Amino acid sequence: MVKRVAILLLLIPAALLLPIAHASAAEQFVDIEAASAVLAEAGTGQILYEYNMNAVRQADSLAKIMTLLIATSAIEDETAAENDLVEMTESAWFDITSKSTTQNIKPEEIMTLLDLMYCAYVGSANEACNAIAEHIAGSVEDFVEIMNARAIELGCENTNFANTHGQLDESQYTSARDQFLIFSEAMSNELFAEISGTYRHVTESVDGSAQRTLRSSNSLLNASGKYYFRHCTSGLASAIMDNGATNATVESGYSSVVFAEAEGLALIAVVIGATDVVLEDGSTDLQHLSEARRLFEWGFSEFGWRTILSSSDLVDRAPILHGAGADFVNLRAETEIKLLIENSIPIEEFVRTVTIYSEVSGEPIVAPVKAGDALGEVSLTRNGIEYGPITLVANTSIDLHRFEYIRLQVSELMSSPGAQYVMWGLAILVVGYAALVIRYNVIRRKRLRRIAIVKKGLAEERMRAPDADLEYREFRFDIDVHEYGDPEPRPDPRHSPGPNKGPRQGPGPRQGPAPRQGPGPRQGPGPRQGPGPRQGPAPRR
Repeated sequence: MVKRVAILLLLIPAALLLPIAHASAAEQFVDIEAASAVLAEAGTGQILYEYNMNAVRQADSLAKIMTLLIATSAIEDETAAENDLVEMTESAWFDITSKSTTQNIKPEEIMTLLDLMYCAYVGSANEACNAIAEHIAGSVEDFVEIMNARAIELGCENTNFANTHGQLDESQYTSARDQFLIFSEAMSNELFAEISGTYRHVTESVDGSAQRTLRSSNSLLNASGKYYFRHCTSGLASAIMDNGATNATVESGYSSVVFAEAEGLALIAVVIGATDVVLEDGSTDLQHLSEARRLFEWGFSEFGWRTILSSSDLVDRAPILHGAGADFVNLRAETEIKLLIENSIPIEEFVRTVTIYSEVSGEPIVAPVKAGDALGEVSLTRNGIEYGPITLVANTSIDLHRFEYIRLQVSELMSSPGAQYVMWGLAILVVGYAALVIRYNVIRRKRLRRIAIVKKGLAEERMRAPDADLEYREFRFDIDVHEYGDPEPRPDPRHSPGPNKGPRQGPGPRQGPAPRQGPGPRQGPGPRQGPGPRQGPAPRR
């Protein structure tokens, strides 16, 4: 059962945000027959109903809850063990009277510590409480000091213990609220919950000690009794022994502290100062039990854990830059919010307030974004009470659109003043270089055209001159040595000595033209001859 309570606490972290407040449905539960009462959720402490919960009342047998808590804590801390053998002492009977509730454990009788705890709690044996105190603390007085220190540690404000068992003492008192705090702490101890949830127990016989059959005074555990409540699993009630002995008095009334769990809801009911009522049929109604059951029935029917914000709900969306295929990222709650509220309250009454971090900071969300990244928060409000905030996270991952990112980065870079100066400088260099290349190409084309014209003129002269009397004409080309450098001189074919050639002869006598023949193979010009004797013109034909 303790494990179930622990699991419940893990599932409802948002409930810890709730203040201890009265539920409006509590107005429907009226006229409780007790001096004070509390109905609260076991794990969170949320109070569903209270009546005079801080009123100071006699502790009665409820003191045994703290006694058992101290004993089970000692076993948990390994300063004591369940199978420790404890011998009953005469000093353990020092404050026991004929009106005390006991199991008549004789001095020198030996029992295990575990059976002594069952006798003290289930069997309501006052002497067993004192024997436990002596075994754990060395004396009853020192044990009572431990009890009071633990009460202060738990936040009790109206509680003081004067003995271990709750027998009437003017200096011993408590309140319904304080008993809730003590019992809710005790239920976190597995051994305590086991003993407190036992209705019937038979003790072992050790060294000839008598076996005892114990029955709990918490009749809500008794499946065959009229106060049975099937969801009740633990608790303690004022004991009334067969001989009429009880720690309660007419003035203090009877009390009960009980635990019940159903459908994930764990409740603790505290009833203090109830009385017995004789019904019309002559039977007696033990109202410290019947009122506790009535509180449970009302609480389980009117209240429940309800999810007002699920971690799977898409709460909002936020714009994102450079996202691959997405301009927005969906936001969901990182954890759910479960509240213990009246079943009749519409969920729509809770108003959501969403805060997106990028909108507050003014800095946009930029891809990439991973699922689960915290991007905002949400709070819910009803009747002026705020629940939250709860972190909003990205529902899915969004990758970076790399091309768009690079384009924008380049655009941002180019918009900076420094980059603009650099680009203007590069542009001037490029334009200057292009102008030089253009000028070079223009000059080069002019030179090539001049060379082409010269070559063409030379070819035309050669075509006009007769083949037999073709003279070599020297052409000189004006070359701009500053532009192209000094060209390599080319050999003059007129001055190139052939094989076995003698010195240059003068021109011989000029001959008339020979008969024209068809063109033969073209040969280079021979050696230039001097002019021969001039002859008259040929007769006209």
